[in-house]
Amino acid sequence: MTDWSEHYAARESHMRASEVRELLKLLDRPDIISFAGGIPDPKLFPQQAIVEAYERVLKDPTRSGAALQYAVSEGYLPLRQWLAEEMQRLDIPCTAVNILITNGSQQALDFVGKLFIQAQDTILVAYPTYLGALQAFNAYEPHFDVLPGPDNNRTAASYLEGGRRKPKLGYVMPEFQNPTGTSLSLAERETLLDLADTLNLPLIEDSAYERLRYDGERVPSLLALAAERAGGIDKCKVIYCGTFSKSIVPGLRVGWIVAPRPVLDKLVLIKQASDLHTSGLNQIVMHEVASSMIERQAEMLRPIYKARRDAMLQALEAHMPPGITWTRPEGGMFVWVELPAAIEGAELLRRAIAEAHVAFVPGTGFYPDHSGRNHIRLSFSLNEPAKIEEGIKRLGVLLHCILGAAV
Repeated sequence: MTDWSEHYAARESHMRASEVRELLKLLDRPDIISFAGGIPDPKLFPQQAIVEAYERVLKDPTRSGAALQYAVSEGYLPLRQWLAEEMQRLDIPCTAVNILITNGSQQALDFVGKLFIQAQDTILVAYPTYLGALQAFNAYEPHFDVLPGPDNNRTAASYLEGGRRKPKLGYVMPEFQNPTGTSLSLAERETLLDLADTLNLPLIEDSAYERLRYDGERVPSLLALAAERAGGIDKCKVIYCGTFSKSIVPGLRVGWIVAPRPVLDKLVLIKQASDLHTSGLNQIVMHEVASSMIERQAEMLRPIYKARRDAMLQALEAHMPPGITWTRPEGGMFVWVELPAAIEGAELLRRAIAEAHVAFVPGTGFYPDHSGRNHIRLSFSLNEPAKIEEGIKRLGVLLHCILGAAV
């Protein structure tokens, strides 16, 4: 057979399979209780509203013609106008010209990487951080360093010691971070913006879980805070990535970028070269559904996911051995668990699937340096409380056995 490897670009060596995507295959096994995929519960999708929206569009000769035709790269204008109004809800002052529609927020991350990252640039991310962001950025061959945060005391000067090149970009999930479920306080956001101002560092704000808050008060987004400091969105250095995947459905693949106009103009050129435009039909349907029911949908989702989060936290308290700790998120879909140092998440997963019929995601994939070997991510979004209780109980029994044998 032909050896294709000699023909690939050097960036191919930076491409890695997603551990999460592989683990999603376990969802087809009825004997497995999976806490692996951070995916919404399909039973909660507004399916009927989507069906009716498609029917309205496709049965209208004028609208169906436009929906099935090529479209502008920026995205469906009524959707962008509605999103601009939604951004005002978050105190983000923008208009439709600041918004680009993407194929989910994952494409947004890829576009940002393509625009900003050159080989050997330093990108600041949390340790751990969203696996999909690492995958998107890795193709452009950067180095990674730790983003300043509540778990470290990094200063602007620390990034420039020894004549090192200034960091090129920062990536952050301020709300209910994937994988830890933690959020940045207002003070932590202000401190991060101070450091970004000192380093002249653009920040990418990934806000996939913004509508899934179960406790606490909403904190202003980084983009809202930065725009207020700078005197407008076109003067600040924060780029916001949003998605309908968690608030409506993931399958239509509709996300968006909010950015200063000069940046957005460049991103539109990348969109044109990539796929011309996001599906016009899906954009029109998403506009019809989201504009009519997104808050009502969120009001339905929040108590259900909150009950599942509470069930997981209660089960962890009841069944985990001493020496194991976990986060207590105010929203989102994840709990991050720290195991004793002697237990590796990947090996625990192997045994958990074989012996307890439970799946989760090992922590190493969420670290650029593949550390975090004794961490695991648990997602509570997909299972009913009783099933969560059973799955955590099984995992606890296994961990008691492992730790007991290690004594």
